[in-house]
Amino acid sequence: MTSVDEVLLRSLTPRVLGILVRRGADFAAAEDAVQDALIDALRVWPVEPPRDPQGWLVTTAWRRFLDATRADAARRRREDRVDEEPEPGTASGADDTLQLYFLCAHPSLTPSSAVALTLRAVGGLTTRQIAQAYLVPEPTMAQRISRAKRTVAAVRLDQPGDVATVLRVLYLVFNEGYSGEVDLADEAIRLTRQLAAAIGTDHELGSETAGLLALMLLHHARRAARTAADGSLVPLAEQDRSRWDTAAIAEGVEILQAALARDRLGEFQAQAAIAALHADAPTAAETDWVQIVEWYDELVRLTDSPVVRLNRAVAVGEADGPRAGLAALATVDDSLPRHTAAAAYLHERDGDLATAARLYAEAARQATNLAERDHLTRQAARLNTLR
Repeated sequence: MTSVDEVLLRSLTPRVLGILVRRGADFAAAEDAVQDALIDALRVWPVEPPRDPQGWLVTTAWRRFLDATRADAARRRREDRVDEEPEPGTASGADDTLQLYFLCAHPSLTPSSAVALTLRAVGGLTTRQIAQAYLVPEPTMAQRISRAKRTVAAVRLDQPGDVATVLRVLYLVFNEGYSGEVDLADEAIRLTRQLAAAIGTDHELGSETAGLLALMLLHHARRAARTAADGSLVPLAEQDRSRWDTAAIAEGVEILQAALARDRLGEFQAQAAIAALHADAPTAAETDWVQIVEWYDELVRLTDSPVVRLNRAVAVGEADGPRAGLAALATVDDSLPRHTAAAAYLHERDGDLATAARLYAEAARQATNLAERDHLTRQAARLNTLR
């Protein structure tokens, strides 16, 4: 299989899963059948490429589901409902992906289980990738996903889930696609647009949905400049701003302004406002750090998140000087990911190159992302040559 084929399979997976659930398969059985069909596709398609890939997957997955149903005597009653197999042919063009997000965000699931299930069943991430994102062993995550699948097995596709959880899921899928090995950022943006259109501006979370969409667009606009030709990370201050997508920035800012005007401030809108201030600065030196600190103050009020406090400390270091930033950082839990990297940066800004180099090296050892680890290692090496 080529990488293009793998991307196609990943994009079709949630649609095929949605079709099976809509036909009457419970979620867990449908997900198993779709995974079996994907394995068949990897084996068959290189030799016999299908004319209609989605139709092929639907037909194969449905047969797999029927086989499993017939083999289980305890599901005899279900077999009576699904005994007549639909004729092969072009599958429905309906896109059930967003409905599947709501199913995976069902109120019967904890938020962490909902996110894990959605990333696995709809986002196309492997259990290993999700476990790495949550910093838990892979077997632990596999058990969590299996329990979540069993929990939603009897839930109908049209039963609503929790919008706030769906927003969190979409945000995490975007982040995985933005910085991880699976490219899901465009899909997360597409689905967030779909959600924003579906719930409308009058919904209590309509402004937050718009804020999330704006945040995604503003971050995604910088994607081309985030890495150098050799794949190494390029910090925001060093990025070539001529490579930023100005159309995406303009759209993100317009969406954000409309959301803020509705006066229902939420954390995604505040994060988008920070991203917009970065995007608005012609150069890194002209960034309005004072306003950014003010928005971080709003985020602390809204979330009281340790991660927000950590990012705020770095912003304080830019607005009021590195020693003020280090003082703010001292109030943040030092076990947080990237705490050591933030301390290294602020010590470097303060002229303490020896401490900064040591902390960069320590942060590199803590990093779970290879590109981030390489970047921090280079930072440590650079400072060591200056001492």
